[in-house]
Amino acid sequence: MSDAMTAPPPLSGKTALVTGAASGIGRGIALELAAAGAAVAIADLNGDGAHAVAESIVQAGGRALGVAMDVTDEAAVRDGVAATREALGPVDILVSNAGIQIVHPIESFPFADWKRMLAIHLDGAFLTTQAVLPDMYAAGADGQPRGGTVIYMGSVHSHQASPLKSAYVTAKHGLMGLSRTLAKEGGPKGVRSHVVCPGFVRTPLVDRQIPEQAQTLGISEAEVVSRVMLGQTVDGVFTTIEDVARCVRFLAEFPTAALTGQSLIVSHGWHMG
Repeated sequence: MSDAMTAPPPLSGKTALVTGAASGIGRGIALELAAAGAAVAIADLNGDGAHAVAESIVQAGGRALGVAMDVTDEAAVRDGVAATREALGPVDILVSNAGIQIVHPIESFPFADWKRMLAIHLDGAFLTTQAVLPDMYAAGADGQPRGGTVIYMGSVHSHQASPLKSAYVTAKHGLMGLSRTLAKEGGPKGVRSHVVCPGFVRTPLVDRQIPEQAQTLGISEAEVVSRVMLGQTVDGVFTTIEDVARCVRFLAEFPTAALTGQSLIVSHGWHMG
């Protein structure tokens, strides 16, 4: 029997925590990491949804745990990571994916919505990172830090801006700074960090934006799709959940710090960097 036939899955023995994973991109990432052999904690504000995704992984022969988690609540994050550690082992991979979208012009952007956007995207990324770093910095069997990979879900808007999205653009730019700082601090301890930056992915979150932007911009919903969302791509095609999940898996599997502090843009050429 060949080595290829007997080799374990590439993430076998690893534990991943994915936030916002009860649906959409997060769910796709969790399923992809599980397929690569990782034990996966499905963290989401929707606890029932998180448990359902975890159960689907278990039914397919994997290891998974559903965790109800508000990523803006320090105690909830700490408790969720502790539950993950107890059930699945120390966290090796964090995918900070939880996020929402709210669109308004700057002059009429409600401050409460601004604070909520930044709390979920930035506070959530910070709190979950802080909670898993003790696992990654801890000494392994060889006495060296265990290391790990932290992947933040950014956006093409981590690199550029669009009207009506001041809070979202600010948050996604902020993730770049957090990731690069973690790459510097964590590098000597074997921790790598990245930002995956999708273009428009046809999820319920994006579907809700279409009528909102049509009304605000005074154009049709078809024009929102063709001009605003896909007009700058090379082929007029939406990025898929599977596209994003494969890129996350690639970064989670990459074995060295030759790749760290990077942003990987997955956008059908909408932004090239």
